[in-house]
Amino acid sequence: MVDFTNFFNNIIYENGVLKLIKGVIFDFDGLIVDTETTWYEAFKEIFWESHEIDLELVGYSECIGTGNDVLYRYFREIAGNSVNCELLEDLAAIRYEDMMKTPVLREGVKEYLDEAKQKKLKIALASSSSKEWVHNYLGQLNIIDYFEIINTKDDVSKIKPDPELYSKTLMDLGLSPKETIVFEDSLNGLSAAKQAGIRCVIVPNNVTRNLKFENFDDRIDSMGEITLSELLQRIERKGAVT
Repeated sequence: MVDFTNFFNNIIYENGVLKLIKGVIFDFDGLIVDTETTWYEAFKEIFWESHEIDLELVGYSECIGTGNDVLYRYFREIAGNSVNCELLEDLAAIRYEDMMKTPVLREGVKEYLDEAKQKKLKIALASSSSKEWVHNYLGQLNIIDYFEIINTKDDVSKIKPDPELYSKTLMDLGLSPKETIVFEDSLNGLSAAKQAGIRCVIVPNNVTRNLKFENFDDRIDSMGEITLSELLQRIERKGAVT
């Protein structure tokens, strides 16, 4: 019988990263900047003030990573079909802007981008948010130049959990699913990545931490707990022995 563990251990790594991995794709909201927690807090305040409804985290968190149609459907479920979802969002946006005056990168994000660039990996971003939203934050945070490809809802006909965003990003990068790793924080993002055939690392935030993630390839609490090289090697090691 072939000893796959020893076989894997004999594979040559280049600069600490398995040669097979040639690109990394990042989600944006909730992963690079924890906008999701701030949005939840804003919506929670508005719902209580306008309807005296306690916006529960469990139901809200399942709407993360996709379009407003899913979120509005949830709002109608808890507040009735007559609820003015657009008005609630406008009011929450004002509250959000007040809370999110100075965006901050999540722990370890800058180090992952630096390491990926040092290893000459292709770096991309795939987000269900608008291009204006994403570019504004990337510019404020001074990290836009790291990304070779930035795809948003403006570039596709269907957003997550549909795989189109990730399939397009793979095509734009010129890479296959096996050559790429996705970083996500939501169930919808995970579903999109896996449907596109890409391995996915879950990095949940405070809103998505208690969701029942399944079929992911690895999970970390933050990018600050392990280096990118160590994580990619761990993922490849799992794949070699299963």
